[in-house]
Amino acid sequence: MKKNNRAVVVFSGGQDSTTCLFWALDRFDHVELVTFDYNQRHHQEIDVAKEIAKQQGLKHHILDMSLLNQLAPNALTRQEIDVEHGEDDELPSTFVPGRNLLFLSFAAILAKQIDAKHIITGVCETDFSGYPDCRDIFIKSLNVTLNLSMDDDFVIHTPLMWLDKAQTWELADNLGVFEYVKEKTLTCYNGLRGSGCGECPACVLRQKGLEKYMGTR
Repeated sequence: MKKNNRAVVVFSGGQDSTTCLFWALDRFDHVELVTFDYNQRHHQEIDVAKEIAKQQGLKHHILDMSLLNQLAPNALTRQEIDVEHGEDDELPSTFVPGRNLLFLSFAAILAKQIDAKHIITGVCETDFSGYPDCRDIFIKSLNVTLNLSMDDDFVIHTPLMWLDKAQTWELADNLGVFEYVKEKTLTCYNGLRGSGCGECPACVLRQKGLEKYMGTR
């Protein structure tokens, strides 16, 4: 096993991270998954992540991030807060401050322990819902910071950064996992796998992308 060809995928069991998982399997000799439990609204995604990890025969780390829930009340950490798009310059109610900062930092700590140099995340600036921690400039900045903080040379890969949802479906199709991603993943904020509830922002974005891609397939 080549030391520099091991990878950790930040994995939620959703469309994006599952597509990234298969992207990583296509490129790296050894892949492990890390999922974060922050008592999220759609907690069912952790069960889906476990199932996919088991089906693919991959080592799966689930880390307790309940402190994030305590610190960041929002629509993904509180059932009583409605899921809403932000108006004008406001962030959506689903934005969890510091989430990707913490997730990628802990993913790097895990990567350090297993001699993995590659960290894969499904963040995307094209369909990013206004989340500042999904921007390319943030990922590049954090990559430098993590390398300096641990005196290492990690590479954070963002295969979806410049893809819209239709192109993400196309990538899954090209990887031969279109139906798997369509049926097995959970993107819905209300915890329904597959096509989901059809009403929350995550489901609407996913379905619009699917329809756009199917129109060109």
